[in-house]
Amino acid sequence: MFEALGNKLQDILDRVGRESKLTEAQVKAAMREIRMALLEADVNFGVAKDFVARVSEKAVGQEVLGSLNAGQTVVKLVHDELIETLGGKAAQPELKSEGNVWFMVGLQGAGKTTSTGKLAAHYKSKGRRVLLVAADTQRPAARDQLEVLAKQVGVPVLKVNDGETPRETRRRVDEHLKTDFRDLVIVDTAGRLQIDEALMDQLANLQTELQPTETLLVVDAMTGQEALNVAQTFDQRVNLSGLVVTKMDGDARGGASLSARSVTGKPIYFAGTSEKLTGLEPFYPDRVAGRILGMGDVLGLIERAQQADLKAMEVKKPGDFDLEDLLTQLRQIRKMGPLGELMKLIPGMSRALPEGFNIDEKQIQRIDAMISSMTLKERQNPKMIDGRRRKRIAAGSGHTVQDINRLLKMHEQMKDMMKMLQRMSGPGAKGMKPPRMPGGPQAFKR
Repeated sequence: MFEALGNKLQDILDRVGRESKLTEAQVKAAMREIRMALLEADVNFGVAKDFVARVSEKAVGQEVLGSLNAGQTVVKLVHDELIETLGGKAAQPELKSEGNVWFMVGLQGAGKTTSTGKLAAHYKSKGRRVLLVAADTQRPAARDQLEVLAKQVGVPVLKVNDGETPRETRRRVDEHLKTDFRDLVIVDTAGRLQIDEALMDQLANLQTELQPTETLLVVDAMTGQEALNVAQTFDQRVNLSGLVVTKMDGDARGGASLSARSVTGKPIYFAGTSEKLTGLEPFYPDRVAGRILGMGDVLGLIERAQQADLKAMEVKKPGDFDLEDLLTQLRQIRKMGPLGELMKLIPGMSRALPEGFNIDEKQIQRIDAMISSMTLKERQNPKMIDGRRRKRIAAGSGHTVQDINRLLKMHEQMKDMMKMLQRMSGPGAKGMKPPRMPGGPQAFKR
């Protein structure tokens, strides 16, 4: 989402960072560029203005002008201020040992019902006993959708009936909890295509009866500046405690979600990163700031590896790296999420990649299909794959013999590279050049 903003800020800070000394005019020019980049990314005008003012004030206050490493200092100031703008320290909803009732509110289409299911999956994995309440009486399909999600997660769901009063809903929830103890109740409430008094009255009445411990507003990051107005209106009527920003994996400019914390004063608890039930992450301001400025997110990468439950592979000699090993590694890495997204979590990688670079996920799937069509002996000893076997593998995987040839060639190049890298790290490595990356841009392109 923040790719365009991140690229612009990184370009500006790269120029500033290379300066050992800065004049006041250079700082002012850089701040003007940063303000324009923020505004173009749909950041709230007041937030952008205050952001630049605070960075400028700190730059002057720390007497970086004319000093050594002034450029690096400005980069750090921008990074620190970006973290503060996003909320400072990470915040999460309050959880007691029991009696937790969370209210999910928002407009239709923001991803409220899906986010409710994702929260159930997230907290069930942490040992919580979750009950979902499908209370969207405006859209019957939403109740059915939540029921489907509840089955996928493996938690019970209580569906509110048409015309049911808030008091009756409270009674039914209490009755359910008497026979089936649950320490976290998440209520998916009604939404509208736009804010109106009828919606707010309905939410306020249900809130009065259920007395939620947390009221979370689900905000669509694609909405832009209007999302901020929606958040403020909901807060005035139902007293929000935090935000859940959805569709962070989209291509919106992202400025509204960047402004959400400053404008509403409410912390962003979670960010939706994909349509999958696992596509919900706690929102860490420092990590998001690092991604925007191209500093990566190593902790996020480690957490994904842990969640995917990756098993360490047996260390082999480069010459023993066979197609079975390649298939195992590809499948383990894919558990962590889209490869293009993972690349951006590596510090400096977003700047190292050429503009418009994108990893073809289907290409990885093709490699998987081709290797899966081989026997175990063929994977462990690719040299035995003759012309007859290549035709069989191609037919079994839905590819051509030429595709199989390219795969085998790429595997040999990878083995050669691993041997070369091993020699480069050993004695006498000085002056040696690594081989070209295998495959090339046309590899497996269909």
